[in-house]
Amino acid sequence: MTHTDVGRLLVPAPREAIFAALVDGEARASWLPPTGMTGRLAWFDARPGGGYRLTLTYADPTTPGKSGGADDVVDVRFTVVEPPSRVVEEADFVSDDPAYAGTMTMTWTLEPEGASTLVTITATDVPDGIDSADHEVAFEATLRQLAAHVAQRC
Repeated sequence: MTHTDVGRLLVPAPREAIFAALVDGEARASWLPPTGMTGRLAWFDARPGGGYRLTLTYADPTTPGKSGGADDVVDVRFTVVEPPSRVVEEADFVSDDPAYAGTMTMTWTLEPEGASTLVTITATDVPDGIDSADHEVAFEATLRQLAAHVAQRC
């Protein structure tokens, strides 16, 4: 049975700056990986019908990845790109483990709140192999890294 996970953070930056970080491949590879992981993109095309392939690698090589070794490989398709307020992605993990099968939808919404922006990540149809508590911790780290990335550029 799949589930839904949500993460939120109020980021002290305009949503246009945050949106720019969502649709920039180089930026995304730097702020998206959760704590303890690094990311590298094989390709990136931020438009509806485009997408990317991201390999997330655990810093601890003994940590098992979803795709083998210490890697989580994910193929992502952008379905909605609405500047500056929303990005919707469909993600599939490259894994032989049925616990990670299926397409997870990630919706990023950016809502202005004064001079800040409320960033919300909603993951629906999350595969059973992804624990909600772990996912929420990963969301928190990713959102803090996104905020730090944007703060360096504003």
